[in-house]
Amino acid sequence: MTLPMSTSAGARDKPVAVLPVGSFEQHGAFLPLATDSVIAMTIGEAVAAAYPVLLLPPVTISCSHEHAAWPGTVSISAPTLHAIVRDVAESLRLQGIHRLALVNGHGGNYVLGNVVQEASARGERMALFPTELDWLAARAAGGVETGPDTDMHAGEFETSLLLHAHPELVPPDYADHDERADDRDRFLTLGLSAYTTSGVIGSPSLATAGKGEAALAQLVTAFADVIAALD
Repeated sequence: MTLPMSTSAGARDKPVAVLPVGSFEQHGAFLPLATDSVIAMTIGEAVAAAYPVLLLPPVTISCSHEHAAWPGTVSISAPTLHAIVRDVAESLRLQGIHRLALVNGHGGNYVLGNVVQEASARGERMALFPTELDWLAARAAGGVETGPDTDMHAGEFETSLLLHAHPELVPPDYADHDERADDRDRFLTLGLSAYTTSGVIGSPSLATAGKGEAALAQLVTAFADVIAALD
């Protein structure tokens, strides 16, 4: 994007900015470390193709401390992620863009909910997408067979999204990496390594490109509610 392009894509034509937030963390032995960033950007690109929004570059490292037991995972602190989002929002406001939607691809970024609530309390226009209900609706639309408790990480849903949008990132042996760990009562205290040896919690063997395509389409439809809420 050049300066003239960014000017034409700015506040006058696209008053809602979209900031994808991913992570850089292990996704088992078969999906890339950037999986959550790829998914967040995939959703952002699909939304930008359907609505008049300004799609920003993604935040690709976030709060992945639950994956710290595995090499390759890199995290920033929750206050740092909070500050990044606030700084981006302030920079946009200086250009006349007062509405920001965060597209979060990583479930461990709990602080983003606080960022949005605090911004709303200050009278700023910010939204977090997808919500838990948005994800559930996307799973249902895609015919995903396992729920979010069973299908937590690198499982059916995430693998389906990548099979649809970026099949080159999914190796042929993806179906060989299933691992279940439904009982994770002390997950925040013990981290993911207490419940899985592979880093996977879910059944990627159930993933299909068709499920990912239908799920993504549902997320794009649901984003209309975000636009309405930010008005």
